[in-house]
Amino acid sequence: MEQESNNSAQQQNIQSHLITKPDLPNATATLVLGIISIAAFWCYGIVGIITGIIALAISGSSKRLYNENPGMYSESSYKNLNAGRITAIIGLSLSALSIVVVILYLLIGVAAYTGLGGL
Repeated sequence: MEQESNNSAQQQNIQSHLITKPDLPNATATLVLGIISIAAFWCYGIVGIITGIIALAISGSSKRLYNENPGMYSESSYKNLNAGRITAIIGLSLSALSIVVVILYLLIGVAAYTGLGGL
């Protein structure tokens, strides 16, 4: 009798490992857009800012879904979502810095061209 209960417990354990949990919606898209925002900040910052904002916007609802019911979704998709959010924040920061550098470059160039540079 004890062996039968052991076997049934083992079967339930095997079945629970075979059941796959669904991925969070937009977790992979967030990661891809976050990576693109880092890679594209060289495009004067515009592409990086756009993709970073989109990544953060679509990750919000997925993060809310996971926080409401963490056992329902796979942990790997949650890790992808967090990695995507982090890369999107890094991409936004780099893109904003890139835009500031371009603006300063233009201002210095205009000032030098028009003779407003000082002496």
